[in-house]
Amino acid sequence: MASQAPEKSEKCQCETHHAKSILYEILNKEHRNETKWYQQYYRLHCSIGSNGCSCVDSRRVVLKMPEVTCRRASEVLLKTSAFIRNLPSFYHMPWEDQVTLIQQNWAPLFVLGLAQEGVDFELREISAPSLLKKILLNQSSMASDELGSSSLGASLAEVQKMKNLLWKLWNLDISAKEYAYLKGIILFNSGQHVLKCLPYVQTLQQEARQALMEFISMMFNRHLGRFAWILQLLNSLQDIDADAIEELFFRSILGEVTLNELLLEILYIKPDWL
Repeated sequence: MASQAPEKSEKCQCETHHAKSILYEILNKEHRNETKWYQQYYRLHCSIGSNGCSCVDSRRVVLKMPEVTCRRASEVLLKTSAFIRNLPSFYHMPWEDQVTLIQQNWAPLFVLGLAQEGVDFELREISAPSLLKKILLNQSSMASDELGSSSLGASLAEVQKMKNLLWKLWNLDISAKEYAYLKGIILFNSGQHVLKCLPYVQTLQQEARQALMEFISMMFNRHLGRFAWILQLLNSLQDIDADAIEELFFRSILGEVTLNELLLEILYIKPDWL
């Protein structure tokens, strides 16, 4: 059962921990464990190409090499989960807050992980099976639903948006330490949600943001244009469609399980509804 919200006169349990020292220690540990990624991306590696079609929203794509790409995507997901598990400050929050932050922020965290690991991928376009084809094949309604859910692929428009962000991140040549701070900024983004420990979460995010700004100022001769550009990319990351990620990289692995449920299990978060 979920614990009741604390009285207004009481402090949130997570406020009793020293947020800054914990967050700095974990984020700086990320720098020691990761190597810097160098890669230049100046041309499109998508095998689909532009054929002049204006109905991009209705076009669907799947991975061209799913075995290789899904394995790398799974590794990124596990590394993202490990990053969160190594943040004691995250587990000092009530599980309701943990669930909210994971549900809202796992997709941008995952895309950051793809960027840091240099995971590029090629696509191929598919067409949805027609109703006539389903009838001619004498498929049951349930079988048709399963066929549609497993073969319709992801939205080309959403996947292109994700690839564009990856190219921009690669072009900035972001260091491992910058990635660590960026993950902290994203993970502790409460959005429009009212959390039980909202001030605590906001403090953690602000400290990660401040650490990123200080690092960029030191490494780039106080040129903070880079800081502003990276924050702009973070805002774009929040618009990444989580369903497109799940459909493109994990549908064949998950089956009927959602990625939200899988992540909560991996992170040992046990809401009542699981």
